[in-house]
Amino acid sequence: MRDSSISGMLGTCGRWILHFIVNLFAALRITPNVITLIGLVINILAAVLFAMGMFTPAGLVVLFAGIFDMVDGEVARRTGRVTRFGAFFDSVIDRYSDMVLFLGLVVWYAQLDRIFYAGLVVMSLIGSIMTSYTRARAESLIPACKVGFLERPERIVLLVIGALTNRIGAAMWVMAVLSNWTVSQRIWYTWQETKKLEQA
Repeated sequence: MRDSSISGMLGTCGRWILHFIVNLFAALRITPNVITLIGLVINILAAVLFAMGMFTPAGLVVLFAGIFDMVDGEVARRTGRVTRFGAFFDSVIDRYSDMVLFLGLVVWYAQLDRIFYAGLVVMSLIGSIMTSYTRARAESLIPACKVGFLERPERIVLLVIGALTNRIGAAMWVMAVLSNWTVSQRIWYTWQETKKLEQA
C-alpha cells in the first residue's frame, strides 16, 4: 500500500533521486573512492564559504556534498567494488571533511576577533573527532560501542540547520556539549564492558 502523505511522497522522491544518481555514477564507471574524494572537494568549497561568512550558501553546499557521502557506499555495492580499504578510505575522508568545515568557521571567527567562538568551534571539532576515535578504539577491545547520539549525520544536520538559519553560534554550543558528552558516554561504556570481559 502506497504512502500518500506528504512525508511519504518526499521520501519516495528522495529515494528515486538517490537511485538515479547511483545508477548514473555506476554507468559512468566512477569508482566509489573517487566519489568520496569529490565529496571532500565540495566540503572544502563549503569551508571557504564559511570562512567568508556566507553561511546560507555554505549550508547548501554541505547538503550537496552529503549526496556524495550517501551514494559512495551504494555505488560500491551496486558495482561489486566493496573493499575493506574502501570502508577505511571513506572514514578517513569523512574526518578530513569534518575538519575543513570547522576550520572554515575558525577562520571566520578569528577574522572577527571573536576568540571565544573560535575556541567553541575547536571544542566542537575535538568532540567530533573524539566521538569517532573512541568508537574505533573501543571496538578494538569490545564487540561494539555505539552509545551516544551525536554521530556524524546528526552533526552535519546540526551544522546545516545552523548555517541556513544563521545560528551557527548556537549550533556550535550544542555540538560542543553533546559531542563531548557522547565521548564521555563511550568512555564509561567501554570501561564497563572491559571490566566484564576481564572478570570473565
